[in-house]
Amino acid sequence: MEVKVLNIQGQDTGKTIELKDSIFNIEPNDHAIYLDVKAILANRRQGTHKAKERSEITGSTRKLYRQKGTGNARRGDIKSPLLRGGGRVFGPRPRDYFQKVNRKLKLLARKSALTYKMRDGEIIVVEDFTFDQPKTKKMVEIRNNLNIPEKKSLIVLHSNDKNVYLSARNLKDTDVIEVYKLNTYSILRYKHLVFTESSINYINENYDK
Repeated sequence: MEVKVLNIQGQDTGKTIELKDSIFNIEPNDHAIYLDVKAILANRRQGTHKAKERSEITGSTRKLYRQKGTGNARRGDIKSPLLRGGGRVFGPRPRDYFQKVNRKLKLLARKSALTYKMRDGEIIVVEDFTFDQPKTKKMVEIRNNLNIPEKKSLIVLHSNDKNVYLSARNLKDTDVIEVYKLNTYSILRYKHLVFTESSINYINENYDK
């Protein structure tokens, strides 16, 4: 399918660009999206959580009172999990949350997410642009020109542009990403996806395999 290419003033440039049906108009696979997003979020976890158990608590091992005859519950030392300051029962331990997802499944999930975005009319294509210097005000103007103010939006560039990145850094609802870093979660997380022409060409070349 062909879509219009806009400039950063939000005006139609008269150019169109092809969004391949094999990428942006497939039969979405919801389960593939679920598996990929679950793995992405799991792999972000640091896994360094730790709580001390009974054997790791510093304290006396003296039995607090005799086993029988006091009318109290049986209890050992002061490190008992039942007491304040005691060890934790089955507390968290450091672990690796990594989940592996096959390359073909990741690609299917990304295509499915892009298809949903395309069907909802939430994909915008603009001419390649850059800034001479970081300017948050200029990024706000672009958002207003594209009619996406106050909506979470992701600007997808072909390659790293420091000035564009710094211009969007102070905007809580706008992020910038390089196209090769695009994943299923980032596609679905934002209301609007703003692609540059060169980033669309990258997707057409690398996702259609």
